[in-house]
Order: sequence, then C-alpha cells, then structure tokens
Amino acid sequence: MGRWADGQYQWPPLNPLWHKILMFAMTMLGSFSMLGNGLVVYVFTTTKALRTPSNLFVVNLAFSDFCMMFCMCPAMVVNCYHETWSFGPTACALYAMTGSLFGNTSIWTMIFIALDRYNVIVKGLSGKPLTISGAMIRIGFIWLQGLAWTLAPMFGWNRYVPEGNMTACGTDYLTQTWNSRSYIMAYSVFVYFLPLLTIIWAYSHIVKTVAEHEKNMREQAKKMNVTSLRSAGSGADQQKSADIKLAKVALMTISLWFMAWTPYLIINYAGIFQLMTISPLTTIWGSVFAKANAVYNPIVYAISHPKYRAALNKKIPSLVCGEVQGAGADAQSTVSQTTA
Repeated sequence: MGRWADGQYQWPPLNPLWHKILMFAMTMLGSFSMLGNGLVVYVFTTTKALRTPSNLFVVNLAFSDFCMMFCMCPAMVVNCYHETWSFGPTACALYAMTGSLFGNTSIWTMIFIALDRYNVIVKGLSGKPLTISGAMIRIGFIWLQGLAWTLAPMFGWNRYVPEGNMTACGTDYLTQTWNSRSYIMAYSVFVYFLPLLTIIWAYSHIVKTVAEHEKNMREQAKKMNVTSLRSAGSGADQQKSADIKLAKVALMTISLWFMAWTPYLIINYAGIFQLMTISPLTTIWGSVFAKANAVYNPIVYAISHPKYRAALNKKIPSLVCGEVQGAGADAQSTVSQTTA
C-alpha cells in the first residue's frame, strides 16, 4: 500500500463496492466531459460568428478540460477494476503530471477570461482591443507556465505518487519534508490563491460598473418618462447588456472551478500540516470532485451562453433544451465592445 501502509497512514483495504462506485462515477464523468467539451470546441471553431479573440480562451478551456478526462478517466476506470494502480511508477508520474497541467491550464485560462471581461465592461472604449495574436500569446503563456510547474516534481521538487485507494496519482502531500511542503505551498499560491484574488478583483470592478450602468439607465428612463430604455436601447446599450450576460457566464464557470478544487486544496494542506487524519477514501473523493469540474463548463455554456445555444441549435438541435434566442442583440454576446 506504499505510503498509506506506513505508521499513521496504515489503513485496511477499501470495500470492493467503493471501487465499483468510483469506476461508475468516473465512467459517467468522463463520458459527459469529453462529449460536452468536444461539442464546445467543435461549435466554437466551426461557427464563424464565434471565432473571436475572446472565444479563443473558451476553446482553450474546453480543450484543457477534454484532455484532462481523456488522459485520466480511462486509466482510473481500469485501476478501479483491478482495485490498485496497474501501470507502474512512470505512468503514475505522467498521470499525475497531466492532471496537474490541465487543472493549472483551466484556472489560468479563467483568469484571462475574467481580465477580458474587465477590459470590455470596465474599461470599455478606453481599453485596448483583444486581437487574435494577443489571445494566442496569452494562451501560450498559460501552457508554458503550466508545464514549468507540473514538470518540477519530475526533477525533484516534490514528487508524484499513488494516492487514496491506489487508483490515482498526485503530488506528495503526506511526506513531512520542506521539499514537499514548499512545492505544495508555492503551487497553491500561484494556481489557487493568486487566481482567486485576481478574479475577485476583476469581478468586483465589473459588478460596480454594471451597477452604475443600471443606475444611469434608470435615471435616464425617469427623465424620459418611460419604464425602461432596454426595448428601444441603442446598439451600444444592447452590446453592453450582451457583454454583461457573458460576464455572468464566465463568473458562473469560475465559481464552479473553485468549488470543485477547494476540497482538494484542503486535503493537501491537511496533509502537509497534519491538521487532521486523512483516509484514502477522503482523498480519492476529493480528487474525483476536482475532476468533475471538467463536466460543469459545457453545461454552463449549454444553458447560459445565448450565441453558443443558437449555433448548437443549428448544428445539433436535438441537444438544445428550452427556447433558443434569435441572433439579435444576444448574438453579439461574444464580441467585445472594443473589438466591435
């Protein structure tokens, strides 16, 4: 049982039923994630109106989530079937590294989505328009920094080891050495706390700007003795409303990411600081809960993104639930004001 069988980490084998439950859960999560994120990539890359600089981040997010489940789900299902890790130490390290890489890439992609919404909504016409080349440079940075962090354990800063019920692998958060602790703390700052603070900062300014915009709209309507300016609003007002809707979609996606990964962060910190006893079942469910984030994003876009829903309705109408808005004001929801 490796590190779980030594000293305070000695645990009896899990009930085989848990392995079957985990195998079923990962099969369902992997299937939904790969189908959903594959659809997002397909629709956004084959619909001309959706091929905007801002939406390159959406495609990158969906691609990263697709790759996470494509690389991790089949291996974990096989391991759950055999009730232990079956592929050797090298495959264990590669499995953990790819999971860490794609999780890192997802959150840093969300940072740039939030900053893009900040640029569009808060700065408005004074902001510098996002270009295709600018978006590609940012995406390149996202992947390079992700590789730097996730390759570090391969070269001795921390290490990748089997975890939980021995059906998955991750960073070593149970070895009580400065080498292990320092990596977990530095990585969590750069991939969790810094993104969290950046996104809170961006969206606090967005909320403030939206509130001021709504207040100005109400005051203008009052002066004109009308109930609302929205029905007869200008193109700029319609664009502003559409950008706000897209910001709401982005905020929902980002919130789900933090909800999914926070339990795993708590488990890591509980391990390095010995804050509580961690059972194999606890750790593996924390890992599964984090991987489930790859399923959320396609659902959010399918429900909330008006232009994605319209494009999906044209390509695969059987997958669209509910009413689909026309290509009016909402059809501009993915085009930034400054780009337009």
